[in-house]
Amino acid sequence: MQLNRFTDFGMRILMYLTQHDRALPVTIGEIATQFDVPHNHLIKVANKLSKMGWITAVRGRHGGLRLAVKPSDLKLGYVLKTLEDHDQLIDCNTPPCPLNRCCGLQSALNEGIRAFYSKMDEYTLADVTGQQTGDIIIQMHRRISQASPPPANI
Repeated sequence: MQLNRFTDFGMRILMYLTQHDRALPVTIGEIATQFDVPHNHLIKVANKLSKMGWITAVRGRHGGLRLAVKPSDLKLGYVLKTLEDHDQLIDCNTPPCPLNRCCGLQSALNEGIRAFYSKMDEYTLADVTGQQTGDIIIQMHRRISQASPPPANI
C-alpha cells in the first residue's frame, strides 16, 4: 500500500504548521519552497484541510495557513483515511471480475486497511512531530524567516 501524493502533501502541511510561532501565518509558497512541491497542488490540499476544519486559511497580503486544532487532538488514522478518500484497496467491479462473488481477496484487503487505520489512530499529529522532527521543522521555519520575504500567499 502506498499513500497518494495528496495525502503525502496534506501530512506535510499539517506537520509543518505544528511548529509555528510567528506573527504572520505560513504561506502556501513557503511550504512549496520548503518541501519542493508544486504550489498549485498544495492549494488544492490546503482547501481540503481547511474544509475539514484542521487548518484556517486566510487570503490576502497577510494571509496564509495556521493549524486550527491541537496536534494532540488529530488522530493520524482519521486524517489518512479522510485524505485517501477511499476505504478499499481494489475495485472488483471495474473492470468486472468474474471472481467477484466468491473471492476472498477484497475482504482480506479491507480487513487489512481497517487494521492499518486503526493502528494509525494510536498516533496523533503531536506524536509524529515531537523531538527531532519538531526541531527540524523549527529550523525550516527559521531559514524562511531569515531569507527574503516568503513566496506568494495563498
